[in-house]
Amino acid sequence: MASSVDYVLLLVAAVLGSYHVEVEGGCAGKCCRGSDITCATADWRMDRVYGTCYCDEGCLRTKDCCYDYPAECPAQSCVVTEWSHWSGCAQSCQRSMRVRQRHIEREPRNNAEPCPSLEEQAGCMVYQSNHGEICAQNTGPAFITTREFGKGRTKHDIYGAPLYPGFCMEYQMESLTTQCSVENRPHTHWMQYLREGYTVCVACQHPAMRNHSGSCQGDGQESNSEELLHWQAVGNSRCRGTWKKVQRTAYCSCPHVHSFIFI
Repeated sequence: MASSVDYVLLLVAAVLGSYHVEVEGGCAGKCCRGSDITCATADWRMDRVYGTCYCDEGCLRTKDCCYDYPAECPAQSCVVTEWSHWSGCAQSCQRSMRVRQRHIEREPRNNAEPCPSLEEQAGCMVYQSNHGEICAQNTGPAFITTREFGKGRTKHDIYGAPLYPGFCMEYQMESLTTQCSVENRPHTHWMQYLREGYTVCVACQHPAMRNHSGSCQGDGQESNSEELLHWQAVGNSRCRGTWKKVQRTAYCSCPHVHSFIFI
């Protein structure tokens, strides 16, 4: 027969055992993609409740992740390649679009931010047909775009001789449509810097410069300072307006955000 001391010891062990909780490992080695109800274990949750907890990407949304999910399954950001070179214009001898692309090297994991855009478009125009013929020049408004577009322009002719660098036209912005200010696509947000009353610089360079005429379409060199001239942003035909000629200069000296080119 057990002594009273043995009985007390057994009673204490039973009481202590009732407070013992067995930990079963958390998310170590259990990180799962998407929503997966089988990606579960028994452990403390992030909300300090013990029981079934999960290690899939959906657990943060449902708030039932295991306590160690952030440490064992850290977010891995999307990795993309560098942008490709810009494509050629989709059509010749008229305002068109060019594209550039990039690709995913690593998909995002564990609730990281989604991958960014993989394609961008921008306005463009080429002045030769597919058969190498010079396009007929049309009268009409000046077509402009960001001066960044000029970085891709050819600076030399087919024999390697430097081309005439062109000139700059300064204008006083008189009016513009509201569609300019709401543009926020990566390669059209430059339109947001078009403002009434501001002085802007627009470079006239090859190939936008007309052959042997020393001018660009719609540049208004022959106009007086009171004549309203029309312009249109390439990439959003609804962004357009009017300006007045200020002067022609050898180089553009406006701030970067107020410097554009004829296209």
